[in-house]
Amino acid sequence: MPFKTRITDRLGIEHPIVQGGMQGVGYAELASAVSNAGGLGTLTALTQPSPAALREEIERCRAMTDKPFAVNITVLPTILPPDYKAYAEAVIEGGVKIIETAGTQQVREIWEMVKPHGITVLHKCTAVRHALSAERHGCDIISIDGFECAGHPGEDDIPGLILIPSAADKVKIPMLASGGIGDGRGLVAALALGAEGINMGTRFCATKEAPIHDNVKAKYVENDERGTNLIFRKFKNTARVGKNEVSDEVVAISERPDSRFEDIRHLVAGAVGRELLQTGDLTKGIFWAGMVQGLIHDVPTCKELIDRIMGEAEAIVQDRLGAMLA
Repeated sequence: MPFKTRITDRLGIEHPIVQGGMQGVGYAELASAVSNAGGLGTLTALTQPSPAALREEIERCRAMTDKPFAVNITVLPTILPPDYKAYAEAVIEGGVKIIETAGTQQVREIWEMVKPHGITVLHKCTAVRHALSAERHGCDIISIDGFECAGHPGEDDIPGLILIPSAADKVKIPMLASGGIGDGRGLVAALALGAEGINMGTRFCATKEAPIHDNVKAKYVENDERGTNLIFRKFKNTARVGKNEVSDEVVAISERPDSRFEDIRHLVAGAVGRELLQTGDLTKGIFWAGMVQGLIHDVPTCKELIDRIMGEAEAIVQDRLGAMLA
């Protein structure tokens, strides 16, 4: 039986499961597979080298699924920023009706561009105050990311068990829970905590359709819940990545009192990260990964994964929890 929530209604999807946008991973192969399985797949705009390439990727994804899918645009501080507005124009021109955003307040300029075209805005936050601000400024759906998540968990270090219900107590618009979720138990827990769906990143990396090397997928299976490193803490831009020799070295260098970002730049550059994902050479760079690695034990197809999660969730609600009611 499907779970019906405000998330499934608003996004037009069968199951309340969203695949988050991931740099170097969010291609049409993965996004279409998630959407075809009843969730919401997401293309990652900045994985594409240009807005024109994004338009082509949108068409390629549309040829692979007739279900809704989203495009992620993440705005981060950088010396040479990409033309975010041109990427947003590509989303509009491509007829995509859902956009996932993250990053600085500059994303609001993108919201102002896309909203007149009937595009639903899903925004990722790592703090309740940021979620409330996004709600006030016209965001449609919040994805609240706990400290367990891969990528940038913010600087507050609040885990999902506290962050999700804290946000649910104050946010009125539909909310997704993100970080540390990879199975039916996580979905039911998220719903119990006040969310109306889940957003998964790392778990979708360990699927057949994820366009990354099998060595990387095997590392997700090999690593346990301790298999991540927090980097960039010193620079107030904390990021959670998979534990390997390179991320261990980044941590060691960063702990030196006189270290600067320039000392680790060559280890964390996007180019070497992309090479790692494509070649499977884990000595080349870092890769994004959450603590949910401790719950990843296989590499199924997206359909197998989503069907399993929904089956587990239904059994938990109807059987295990139901049996506890006197």
